[in-house]
Amino acid sequence: MYGGVIDLEPCPEEDILATTTSRRSRTTEDGLVHVGPRDQLEQVTVVSGGRHGIAVFAPEGSDEIHAVDNRCPHMGFPLHRGTVCDGILTCHWHNGRFDLASGGTFDQFADDVPTYDVIIRGNEVFVDPRSRQHDRTDHARIRLRDGLEQSIGLVIAKNVLALLDAGVPAGEILEIGGAFGARYRESGWRSGLTILTTMGNVLPALAPDDRILALYHGLVNVARDSAGQPPRHFLDPLPDQGVSLGRLKTWFRQFIEVRDSDGAERVLLTAVQQDASPADLVDMLASATTDHAFLDGGHTLDFVNKACELLDLIGWRHAATILPSLTPVIASSTRSEELNSWRRPIDLIELLEPVVARLDDMFELSGRTPDWRASDDFIATMLEDDPEAIVEAVTVALESGAPPTAISQALSYVAALRVAHFHTSNEFSDWITVLHTFTYANATHQLMRRAPSSKLLRAVYHGAMRLYLDRFLNMPPARLPEQRASALDALPSEGDILLDQLREALDRGQQVELAGQLTWRYLALGHGPAPLIGRLGHLLLREDGEFHSYQMLEAGIALHNELAPYETERANRVLVAVARYLAGHAPTSRAMFQTARTARRLAAGEDIFEEAE
Repeated sequence: MYGGVIDLEPCPEEDILATTTSRRSRTTEDGLVHVGPRDQLEQVTVVSGGRHGIAVFAPEGSDEIHAVDNRCPHMGFPLHRGTVCDGILTCHWHNGRFDLASGGTFDQFADDVPTYDVIIRGNEVFVDPRSRQHDRTDHARIRLRDGLEQSIGLVIAKNVLALLDAGVPAGEILEIGGAFGARYRESGWRSGLTILTTMGNVLPALAPDDRILALYHGLVNVARDSAGQPPRHFLDPLPDQGVSLGRLKTWFRQFIEVRDSDGAERVLLTAVQQDASPADLVDMLASATTDHAFLDGGHTLDFVNKACELLDLIGWRHAATILPSLTPVIASSTRSEELNSWRRPIDLIELLEPVVARLDDMFELSGRTPDWRASDDFIATMLEDDPEAIVEAVTVALESGAPPTAISQALSYVAALRVAHFHTSNEFSDWITVLHTFTYANATHQLMRRAPSSKLLRAVYHGAMRLYLDRFLNMPPARLPEQRASALDALPSEGDILLDQLREALDRGQQVELAGQLTWRYLALGHGPAPLIGRLGHLLLREDGEFHSYQMLEAGIALHNELAPYETERANRVLVAVARYLAGHAPTSRAMFQTARTARRLAAGEDIFEEAE
């Protein structure tokens, strides 16, 4: 119950709420809430009902009576303290405006306020406490799309919560975000959809509250990425003339070669229409993406991989919606053979040409030694300052029967070591340089697991050359935590305390080495990795994460989980690399975390406005 007098500036028509009355509500046998005699009603009366009370408005000089939920759907301010003018109810905290009769909002940052039927029996006024609002789950889906369109974080967060509370699977929420991002960005797949997919991938490793945060982060970044961008106009597949899949793959590569995105898109859609398998679609995309070296600093191959992973999460039936967003990206990407760093002082493209010419034969030889594992010598060679030795090491491994996936996994591990060895004396922006190589190697590995081919082997060699080019960022190499015995011995041994200290380290900033040491200490003592991985996820999700931090977390978790069963120390070093990278990019202002926290509190029915007052 609420009471009191509202002292507000009158509107020109003097149609305002001047007084408020609260009444002890009585419920009739048929479930109606008694408001009071019609001729004795104040301009607004609050009665029990709904979740937060029902405000019954009887504006002076009007025969109309309307009832709405007394809680503003934006931030929970009591609407009985608002103003009615010309049939518009205005909340006086953030100026949200609502049609008093229907509850519809005029402001997209708010929401429609639930309304209730008013029944008059003789001179007595009653309210039916059952809201007129339509299905809340469908409404939350609609409002989530509104939040994406308007790029309003609070709307996105509130409706993610509403959908999950209604039992809607996370995959359906990812589907809404994926379809939106693919349609409303003409230039195609970029960071927003990548972040959405990385967050979808890590959901199982997170605590329940952090899963909500992960979906929110992904969707907010899709909205930001699409804001102000023209939408895509989808093309049609070619008329069905029974074109073979082999010819479609050839055509796709030809159109990408000459940067013809539209031609490539129609070919891709034709393959989808002909029910090409996911593996064949991956082969089509990956082959065109590896025709040139390390496209767009490694992003392009990663985008191809992430689009496929998104389809794993939401279903390959959406391939015709999601995959065309890749064609403008692949067609327009910068090709590394055009860059001076790949040509001088050593021409790395020329160095690779003899090997690339033999990849078909080498691919046939590979895989005959299924238990091949990258030795310490192989790893050391990959980190050396000798591109010819690196190429030779990979070639010998393939020709000796190493599975392509084992080599691509080793490439990912070496790229993670570059991050683990990254010295903080480097420029801050160079964190992203070593990150790009790691995510490229991860994409190569994941695609190789999905659809191995001789064409995709080119990406292994391209990634190896990028590792060589990154060598200066490990000169000198930062020492790994196990090389700092005295520092480790000074740390506690209890797992919970180590995780708490890791959180505190990322509160302070510039604690890169300490974060790595805490991570190694925790794992080396035999504490289970799952709580640590969950904590790393939380530490990212409480920040206003930059694009590459999401990539680092997701790729690091994937590689750790692969290595952990048989290469424990290597797996632990991967999580050290993740912790160091996150520590290098924290803390931030944490605005997104505050918005998500507000959404949670509103969903719980807390009166946030009371604290503000």
